[in-house]
Amino acid sequence: AAQSARRPPPLLPLLLLCVLGAPRAGSGAHTAVISPQDPTLLIGSSLQATCSVHGDPPGPTAEGLYWTLNGRRLPPELSRVLNASTLALALANLNGSRQQSGDNLVCHARDGSILAGSCLYVGLPPEKPFNISCWSKNMKDLTCRWTPGAHGETFLHTNYSLKYKLRWYGQDNTCEEYHTVGPYSCHIPKDLALFTPYEIWVEATNRLGSARSDVLTLDILDVVTTDPPPDVHVSRVGGLEDQLSVRWVSPPALKDFLFQAKYQIRYRVEDSVDWKVVDDVSNQTSCRLAGLKPGTVYFVQVRCNPFGIYGSKKAGIWSEWSHPTAASTPRSERPGPGGGACEPRGGEPSSGPVRRELKQFLGWLKKHAYCSNLSFRLYDQWRAWMQKSHKTRNQDEGILPSGRRGAARGPAR
Repeated sequence: AAQSARRPPPLLPLLLLCVLGAPRAGSGAHTAVISPQDPTLLIGSSLQATCSVHGDPPGPTAEGLYWTLNGRRLPPELSRVLNASTLALALANLNGSRQQSGDNLVCHARDGSILAGSCLYVGLPPEKPFNISCWSKNMKDLTCRWTPGAHGETFLHTNYSLKYKLRWYGQDNTCEEYHTVGPYSCHIPKDLALFTPYEIWVEATNRLGSARSDVLTLDILDVVTTDPPPDVHVSRVGGLEDQLSVRWVSPPALKDFLFQAKYQIRYRVEDSVDWKVVDDVSNQTSCRLAGLKPGTVYFVQVRCNPFGIYGSKKAGIWSEWSHPTAASTPRSERPGPGGGACEPRGGEPSSGPVRRELKQFLGWLKKHAYCSNLSFRLYDQWRAWMQKSHKTRNQDEGILPSGRRGAARGPAR
């Protein structure tokens, strides 16, 4: 019971937050002072601190005092008594603070009561922010993000401010809506000037110093992005089992502006996470996917890159992908290997050198010309001719008795 009575009170509240200039606890009429108060040091530095007790009549002596750091009692060999009322502390090769609000260095009386406390800040000055990138959604706002530095972590609270101004005139402005698309980002939610470059930079500041990024110069027209293409529709192409048709509309938010647009399509089968991207869609708002698997569900997405707005020479910024749209290709009506006599091997396009070369040509066509109307007309005509040829041959072979089939085929060879 006596040991329980001497147990020091819990220090959990002190661990949660170290507040600069907070009132220091005392013991009766006696007060204590820690010096230096609330120091800021670089990682790897040493600290020499003292805890001095004052009061009348004399109160606790230095012999009974001890130190804690973040609630953990420090080894007694780190302390030494300077005089009857002063206990010194020596810490070497300090690590970064465990919390950005500062570590809690506390001086205690023999009974565990708190005599004085100090916030200990150990960290690094901020590094020069870099890699600033910005984009404007439909030319109505501006969002920027950046990288905080090569190492990033300073172990101290570091404030980042995004500044911007018109290049040749105007005063500095400070962005106010931070962390909109991540921890190092800011959003300017208002109309900005067009046809005039902006200068944008980031300033980083903490207790050990400050740093400033290089200045990014940009024109709003060069960093425009838009919403994903709306109304994406995916449908079958008649009975062709290896194709799907994709249609969409151009971004409506930019309909009143002079711009060009290019699109990308990506698609995947239902049970896969791997997307295949079609890059050569150009500025069309429809495209046909070929070379697909029959009887298979596909998910399709489209995105847009508005560029050349009012003559801008920049490449433009891709939008997000549209919501996935699903469609399935028709099942193949042709039987597989050994599936029946109505699809003889001789009728396969791969038989004979001419048809083998034609199949190779169409394979190249489907791979390299997804959205060529002329290519698809040729392809459709060939498919229709092949299907008609197969049906005629199968009907003829189905009507002829088995004994006459060979004779009927003989002269044709």
